[in-house]
Amino acid sequence: MEEQDQKLLRAQERVSELKKFYNHVIVYLVIMAILFFIDYSDRGNWWVQWPMVVWGIFVVIQGINVSKIGKNWEDKKIKEIMEKDEK
Repeated sequence: MEEQDQKLLRAQERVSELKKFYNHVIVYLVIMAILFFIDYSDRGNWWVQWPMVVWGIFVVIQGINVSKIGKNWEDKKIKEIMEKDEK
């Protein structure tokens, strides 16, 4: 039963991370659309590209962290340590 509880907690954490990421993407898209409209109506020098690129990098980094690319080694190490503790 304890293993099921741990799986449930991990699943809840994963869903929470995904919700935060999706919210971040939605806010990014809305704010960038507003800034793009302001920049377009201003007929300026396209300053909107800088916040778009910088904030976009952070969104991509968060997406990589949420998708757990390269995180398999952490799971393997946790299992290895747990098996050592059981022995």
